[in-house]
Amino acid sequence: MTTYKWQFSPRFRRNAFGWKSDTPIQRIKEALTEIKAVAKKEPVLAAEGAVLFLEKLAPAIEQVDSSSGGIGSAVNRAIESLVPIIAKADVSRAVREKWLGRLFDALQEDAMPYLEYLEEFWGALCVTPETASKWADYLSPTLTTMWDQCARTGEYGYSRSTTPCLSALYVAGRYEELLALIAKSEYRHKSWHNRVWGAKALAAAGKRVEAIQYAENSKGLNAPLAAIAAFCEGVLLESGFADEAYARYAVEATYATTNLATFKTIVKKYPGKPRETILRDLVASQPGNEGKWFAAAKDAGFFELAIELANRSPSDPPTLIRAARDYAVARPEFALAAGMTALRGIANGWGYDITGIDVLDAYAAVVAAAGATGVDETVVKADVRATIEASPGGGGFVERVLGRLLEI
Repeated sequence: MTTYKWQFSPRFRRNAFGWKSDTPIQRIKEALTEIKAVAKKEPVLAAEGAVLFLEKLAPAIEQVDSSSGGIGSAVNRAIESLVPIIAKADVSRAVREKWLGRLFDALQEDAMPYLEYLEEFWGALCVTPETASKWADYLSPTLTTMWDQCARTGEYGYSRSTTPCLSALYVAGRYEELLALIAKSEYRHKSWHNRVWGAKALAAAGKRVEAIQYAENSKGLNAPLAAIAAFCEGVLLESGFADEAYARYAVEATYATTNLATFKTIVKKYPGKPRETILRDLVASQPGNEGKWFAAAKDAGFFELAIELANRSPSDPPTLIRAARDYAVARPEFALAAGMTALRGIANGWGYDITGIDVLDAYAAVVAAAGATGVDETVVKADVRATIEASPGGGGFVERVLGRLLEI
């Protein structure tokens, strides 16, 4: 194998970083860039570099403060990027076994543990059923002994070998053994972290109905319901039952950082489903929060629905103001309604850290949209005054800001 001096290597010595996460996150990104660049020309060398990096990573960042989640996310993204590089490398079984041994030692020595996510990919790293079966043979006796003893004593047992073993059994195609081993782990309670491999095994064996039932039976206290729903949804989609998948699991299985992102994700998964139907189903799943779906409806082009939602429950005034300003020319009727809803919301106490600037911006957007629709400014002023008077608290804040403009 080609001798190569990796630039990242000396930067990831043991305890190389202090408690701040900014520098190690940047160093992780740089290491990934270096490994990916090498992978374009020398994939085997890149795989060796990936193994070396993962070996050195946890000891180097052991003292980094992980409370913000930033360093953990960076490590997980690195693992997702590097596993395919290692798995795709065309090497002998002996070389791959050596890599696996080094990575397994890194997992066992990871105290935090930062590399825990790597365990999920153990079967993928084995690549072949033969190698995966060898690792299953190596790991499963320890788990069997531990869980048999725990069943007798009622004590709790834990091993860092659990997920690698289950993953290896899955890739090896030893599904019955996998299900039996998972059953031994349930001497106290069921864990989706383990049972997901059993559900995958049933699905891979063509037993899709049983796989869904097995996953559903995994629900319990603290169970990750969204993850379970996502698995079941995936099985139904792969089986061609999109309507059933949507009806039973789509909403529960899909969660993104924003409502708009959630909506777009479901639309992508179900291209044959009317977008408005999807949006209305999402809205219905969160009663009392209709206003929070304003941006999703607006961006989807459902302008009347967007205003309807914004008026059904509190919506974010700055979001409404931006919409009023952005659409003052293209859709002045919508912009006027959005601006008036923003003013009504501010008068009713919607939003956080609302300032006089927000009120002035909303009023300016309303005036601009009204002008584009041909509505006289005197009518606008009258409507705003009526909105202020109708607010439960009297709209004192809005009245103070707009008093001179409204001639109050």
